[in-house]
Amino acid sequence: MSQANTSSFKPTLSLTDATMIVAGSMIGSGIFIVSADITRNVGSAGWLIAVWLITGFMTLTAALSYGELSAMFPKAGGQYVYLKEAYNPLVGFLYGWSFFAVIQTGTIAAVGVAFSKFLAHFLPELGNDYLLYDFGLLKIYSGQIVAIVIIILLTYINSRGVKEGKFIQTIFTSAKLLALLGLIVFGFVLVKQSYWAENWKTGFTAMQDFGQKNVSGALQPTMWKGIAGSALLGAIAASMVGSIFSSDAWNNVTFIAGEMKNPKRNIGLSLFLGTLIVTVIYVSANLMYLNVLPLNEIAFPKDDRVAVAAANQIFPSIGTSLIAILIMVSTFGCNNGLILAGARVYYTMSKDGLFFKKAGTLNKNGVPQWALWAQCVVAAILCLSGKYGDLLDMISFVVVIFYVLTIIGIFILRKKMPDAERPYKAFGYPVLPALYIVLGLSFCALLVAFKPQYTWPGLIIVLIGIPLYFAARKKEA
Repeated sequence: MSQANTSSFKPTLSLTDATMIVAGSMIGSGIFIVSADITRNVGSAGWLIAVWLITGFMTLTAALSYGELSAMFPKAGGQYVYLKEAYNPLVGFLYGWSFFAVIQTGTIAAVGVAFSKFLAHFLPELGNDYLLYDFGLLKIYSGQIVAIVIIILLTYINSRGVKEGKFIQTIFTSAKLLALLGLIVFGFVLVKQSYWAENWKTGFTAMQDFGQKNVSGALQPTMWKGIAGSALLGAIAASMVGSIFSSDAWNNVTFIAGEMKNPKRNIGLSLFLGTLIVTVIYVSANLMYLNVLPLNEIAFPKDDRVAVAAANQIFPSIGTSLIAILIMVSTFGCNNGLILAGARVYYTMSKDGLFFKKAGTLNKNGVPQWALWAQCVVAAILCLSGKYGDLLDMISFVVVIFYVLTIIGIFILRKKMPDAERPYKAFGYPVLPALYIVLGLSFCALLVAFKPQYTWPGLIIVLIGIPLYFAARKKEA
């Protein structure tokens, strides 16, 4: 297959396609699981919903702010381009390097393994507990192989052209949005016993219970303890690692600007529509959990599968199977969006002389095939390492730092390029972008203070990019 038969992207994606990419890339497995950890950290109905609302507000504010940048620079590469233009090529490269090393590839790996985890409900021998090979330091499980096969399949489909990728995205995102909406409605209509009033008695009285494992290995509550002040702030920050991971990847649509119809209008609009839809769904899902389950069961479901516990209350005979199918649909569609969009960043970096030269070529279908397969290889390695979950916890700090830097970039570019065309301006400027910056920096500062293990490994990954940048520059010269 020829890899360089075309020299430019084909603008084939509509506003609907872009909105499906935003929503589909955001909804993976997080919403079905992370509310358990959030509840263990903050211990009340009010704070559970508050964490999701704060995250939703931050996501929407960032998305609305990115609309201005996407209209100014409507080309492939998205956030990498914005950082390069606002600061310098080094800052752009550090983002692109982190994106390739773990942000995008680690997310792809984690979502792929989540798919295999729920496939194991139907085929246990394909799960993450089924050991295939033991090489001492490296153990290979069936679930890792399933994840890699899914990643390879989606990479191949997307190498055939953007139309194939967008078709899968639209079908799977529509299916999971409708299924989630149905689950939320049925959680209020069909459940036999409501815990709504009981759970809301906790209000905003924050409590914590990290629990302990019983003889069967299941996490069980011990005793809830009230928290306030700095402990509460630390608990909120720790909780938001999960909600931010569940709400991340909304910016993926900016990476494919070169393939958008009317990108100056449609990227900003799709960012707003996609993030709004997902925020409403996420908050509604957590309200449904509070109706269907007592707080202890939201905090301590088996394997943190809070959605499974809820579905078993709504549909006692088939709840687990329904959620397993929903998560498989959700993670498959999510990974398609991540794989489709991610390769466009490496393509643009290559054009700037900061990535492998072959990543800057398009195949006869007008897609960066080499970049797609390079991303596939790194994601597969992370699947086998089994460390993607740890890496993603560690990188949440860095992801938010880059978001903050990008939004600060709006202020910089208003000074640096005052006469540049801005078809769309950041909503609520300067108040809302400034508020996001304050919230983002507060989140990062609280993680440094209370959860340093979530911060320094991610920073190390970013800093490794500095010598790589100068090596790339030297080679280019």
